[in-house]
Amino acid sequence: MPVAIDKPVPDVELLLTGGRQARLSDYRGQPLVLYFYPKASTPGCTQEGKDFAEYIHKFRRQSCRILGASRDGLKAQENFKAKYGFPFDLIADPDEVLCEAFGVIKLKNMYGRQVRGIERSTFLIDAEGILRREWRGVKVKGHVEEVLEAVKALNQA
Repeated sequence: MPVAIDKPVPDVELLLTGGRQARLSDYRGQPLVLYFYPKASTPGCTQEGKDFAEYIHKFRRQSCRILGASRDGLKAQENFKAKYGFPFDLIADPDEVLCEAFGVIKLKNMYGRQVRGIERSTFLIDAEGILRREWRGVKVKGHVEEVLEAVKALNQA
């Protein structure tokens, strides 16, 4: 069953760039923005990553961490992070465990045929590991600013 607002997120094991293992619970104590993108090194996903990178200092001022995730393997995620110098970890989720937990796999139309893929989505998890906001079917332009405002509001609550 996918995540729900005001409920704890599942404590999924993560494979991070750098080959490190972590769990979602390791990020408790600070807000966490977890964003899912369809494929590393594609134009929309690159722009979204660059936008989060550009705002990283503003998120850090809010004591908020950022993780990006896709179904790409570790090598593709490592290359993507290195090429654009993203100042946050990316998660390799080729087995779709994290994707399934957050319900981001959808049937999409691509060149007239149906394909399974990630629906661009972002989740804001509070310091206690509770899901507070979700954005599904994200359009990249202006999204990072909206997420930052939600983090600020969460910190003021």
